[in-house]
Amino acid sequence: RRDMFPAIELATDQMTHFPLHAGGLQIFDVDHGQCALLTMPGDGGTIYRVLIDCGHAANFQGRPWYPGVHLQSLGVSYIDMLVCTNFDEDHMSGYPDLVSRGISIGCILGNPTVAPETIVKLKTRDGMGQGIEALANTLAIRRSIAWAQVPPTIPNVNMIWSWNPYPYFDDENNLSLVFTLDVHGFRFMFPGDMEGNGWANLLATCPAFRPVAAGVHVLIAAHHGRRNGIFEEMFDVYGCTPQLVVISDDYKQYDTQETTNYYGSKAIGITNYRGQSDVRRVLTTRSDGEIRFSFLNGQCHVW
Repeated sequence: RRDMFPAIELATDQMTHFPLHAGGLQIFDVDHGQCALLTMPGDGGTIYRVLIDCGHAANFQGRPWYPGVHLQSLGVSYIDMLVCTNFDEDHMSGYPDLVSRGISIGCILGNPTVAPETIVKLKTRDGMGQGIEALANTLAIRRSIAWAQVPPTIPNVNMIWSWNPYPYFDDENNLSLVFTLDVHGFRFMFPGDMEGNGWANLLATCPAFRPVAAGVHVLIAAHHGRRNGIFEEMFDVYGCTPQLVVISDDYKQYDTQETTNYYGSKAIGITNYRGQSDVRRVLTTRSDGEIRFSFLNGQCHVW
């Protein structure tokens, strides 16, 4: 297990221009949702980009923030893959803006047992937002033209995706795609809005998933840190001992989000995060803003 997560403090101008080094992962500060971007250098000056969910912020520093605006500001017109960890609006609210800006997408990855019409069926229970509707339409079009959804091969990155099957589960949360990234040997897990029953079934029926969970360095808390996203046996029985837990949520909307103490009891922690002297085991976008990981010389820095 690699426990090298030195925190580094950078000046404001350096924070504005995220250094790529040997790759970077940004977890953005969005509304009650999620959006992250993996950026990795390849051979011959190639840059690979994977957008993990596509949530947006309605009011970020006085104005809306969309991943499409961010990418366009960098001159990016193509991303290699879009991952939808959960077929709910807070994970895809920025997707229509992304499309409207002409940013093309190589592969769209979600739970492969959930067809576009099934997404529509599931969302009719509680209403379908524009982001999920647009995504379902895109997936239907790609299926009709036999567009092969083949994830990219990215140097120094291994991608693992795990899911519960439909119709064994028929709710969006337990049909979340658990998307795991190994970047230079450091493992990040994005479980969408997976709930306890979904975790239990995945761990019980998929032996290959158990060592994946046990080897996680950074766990993005399921369901934005809500209590029903916790499956205690994953930590106590299956050995998940992350160095950090990240909660992606700009503010607490539910009493069940009071889970930082629990997650903190399961994480190893880091020191000197942004110059702080205390040990940090849980980072939240609502308190820490955008959270960045960069890779350099065999180490993962968080800032």
